[in-house]
Parts: sequence; structure tokens; C-alpha cells
Amino acid sequence: MAFDHEKRVASRLLGAIENGSLPPDQTLPLLRDADPVLVYLIFTWLRNRYHAGHSASDGVLGRIVHLCSESAAVAKMARTGGDDPIVTWFEDTYEYRDVDRDEFISMIVDKLEG
Repeated sequence: MAFDHEKRVASRLLGAIENGSLPPDQTLPLLRDADPVLVYLIFTWLRNRYHAGHSASDGVLGRIVHLCSESAAVAKMARTGGDDPIVTWFEDTYEYRDVDRDEFISMIVDKLEG
């Protein structure tokens, strides 16, 4: 499978934020090393998946807020990444809530790396 390593890294990053599987001091370096488009898309996917009213929304969205509060660079990446044509392609083609975790990571990494 193409881009296996990149997909594992992206999946680990998503899991760190979604499940709190890594503490913020280990998650922040992963975010800083990531493509801003990936950061934007992961944050947006999580925001759509864990909308207000979802039982886990406080934890997931709280981790996003905390990470952005801890690092101005990560907050900036999350904003600027949304201006990329890959984001436009994804949002014109898919609904965040309709794409499961593994499919999302695979599509995004393939598009970013391809």
C-alpha cells in the first residue's frame, strides 16, 4: 500500500487528539511536523464527528482547544491549512461526517502525498 508510513503517522496524530492516547507535550511536536492541510482537515473532521451533544465532544474538542492554546504555530496551521485546494476538493466531494476514520486518513494522505 502506498504511503503506509505517512498514513500511520497521520492516524497516530488523529488518535492522539481523538482518544487522548498521547499527552499534549507529545502531540504538539507531531502537529508541528505535519502539513498544515492535514492539521486543518483532522481538526475539522474531529469537530464534525464530535459535534455539540456528542458524549465525547468535551474531551475531543477540549484537546483541540488546548493544543491550539499551547502553540500559536499549531493554531496558525489549523487556520491556514484551510486555504489549500485539497481542502476544497475534499469539502466539495465529501461530507466529513460520512467518511470513517481509516478511509479519511487514507484519502487525505494519498492526496497530499500523490
